[in-house]
Amino acid sequence: MSKTNLTAAMAFVLAGCTLFQQQARADETEEALAKQLANPVAALISVPFQFNYNQGLGPVDDGEQWQLNLQPVIPFSLNSDWNLISRTIVPLIDQRDLFPGAGSQSGIGDVLQSLFFSPAAPTAGGWIWGAGPVLLLPTGSDDLLTADQWAAGPTAVALRQRGPWTLGTLTNHLWSFAGDDDRADINTTFVQPFLSYTTPTAWTYTLQSESFYDWEEGEWLVPVRAVVSKLIRVGKLPVSIAGGVNYWAESPAGGPEGWGGRITFTLLLPR
Repeated sequence: MSKTNLTAAMAFVLAGCTLFQQQARADETEEALAKQLANPVAALISVPFQFNYNQGLGPVDDGEQWQLNLQPVIPFSLNSDWNLISRTIVPLIDQRDLFPGAGSQSGIGDVLQSLFFSPAAPTAGGWIWGAGPVLLLPTGSDDLLTADQWAAGPTAVALRQRGPWTLGTLTNHLWSFAGDDDRADINTTFVQPFLSYTTPTAWTYTLQSESFYDWEEGEWLVPVRAVVSKLIRVGKLPVSIAGGVNYWAESPAGGPEGWGGRITFTLLLPR
């Protein structure tokens, strides 16, 4: 092999190694972002568009509901030790036949605003946590899209990330303190245990529930949900695409039954 050809071959190999290293760094970054997305109080701006479908609502099980949740998560650095994480849920709902003669309703539901004060670094034992207030605002645009009550209470999250695994629980409790006297009071506990596994190629597999317990009625609403997500890049913008199914293991009278579905698109804006 001539000296010229040897030089060209070495340049080709070096270029290939450089591209491989760049791709490896990109994969590592995407894996890290996917793991941050599994953390509800990560210092990461994200804007999920979460589409849910449920069926079997109402006294005769004929009701259907499509709900798009806009869920911006915005972290604020308070100082070198503490962050404030704002999590907002704005539901846009389209539903029909909740009971005979109900017809259909479309519009905004009640907005849920949570604030978590969270240490900037995990504890010595590797735990990540946050706690703060949660507020329910009666913003529903129709009587059948709102509880018509103001409610507030505490919220907290605790999780641990070890290797590819994320294990944790997010919870809150709401008590109504103002609103329409003719509407039911709110006294509910929300519990969201979650377990996820993130691969080096930024696939994440999650098993979770988003359960409610109504202390006024003594009833549970318990879905079991499996979700698969993939972090990709659109240009330079990281985006997570997720899809999942859920089964209503427990539901009060008039609540959803059977199977439901979820599709989520999340825009990520790393700080």
